[in-house]
Amino acid sequence: MPLDIDLIVVGSVNADLTAVTERLPGPGETVGGGRLRRDPGGKGANQAAAAARLGARVRMVGAVGDGADGERMRAALTEAGVDVAAVRTVAEPTGTALIVVDADGENQIAVCEGANALVGVEGVEFGPGDAVLAQLEIPMPVIVALAERVQGYFALNAAPAIPLPDAVLRRADLVIVNESEYALLPQLAEGRLVAVTYGSQGAALLARGERVAYAPAVRTRVVNSVGAGDAFCAALVLALRSGQAPEQALATACAVGAAAVADPSSQPAFGELAAYSG
Repeated sequence: MPLDIDLIVVGSVNADLTAVTERLPGPGETVGGGRLRRDPGGKGANQAAAAARLGARVRMVGAVGDGADGERMRAALTEAGVDVAAVRTVAEPTGTALIVVDADGENQIAVCEGANALVGVEGVEFGPGDAVLAQLEIPMPVIVALAERVQGYFALNAAPAIPLPDAVLRRADLVIVNESEYALLPQLAEGRLVAVTYGSQGAALLARGERVAYAPAVRTRVVNSVGAGDAFCAALVLALRSGQAPEQALATACAVGAAAVADPSSQPAFGELAAYSG
């Protein structure tokens, strides 16, 4: 059954160019024998696609270029069930992520922001019943504007790790990071609710720096970890908003993240959220 949740995702849309190699190259090294993939990506688009496939009603606010990449990224979101009416077409090229993934699913990523630098929320209405999820692959002034304008639930995936204005941290109902990002952002110890992922060690919820919930990771074969964190973010927001208790919501999000790492795509197909809440 679809979720009775309206989610607005404000964030990046990228074309992912991925080389799958036996191992990651070292500094100055060339590693041959790779296989090239071209897929839809971007933290914002990944989260929007995951949330829609998990059963929420999702609108995406973002920007793409006017070329073939922009058309493909828009079509991929539409196919996932995302409303793309607020994805603008701009003069800059669609954002691009250059990714290398090794045989164990570890990755290296370089991002060219392109159109994502022009994402804005002018003319976008945020109702009191809307949940909003954003990330930091778009300009910080947009995040500040969301903190001021969002009337309902506001979740922020603070990735990549960039210091947050105090007003954003005070406003966010939920901040989601991995353990490296949490270490780089000591201010998160003051966050009202912060989810931290620890890879194979699971995930925890912290309130003002104190752990209030924990869930172990779900064991799986790792194929590609690029979109796993994004799937976790989408699932955690939906699980909490659907009324799941904190530990159950974390467990649900961990199960969705495990399903994501077992799939080569950054925007995998998912069942509805309830399928991961057992």
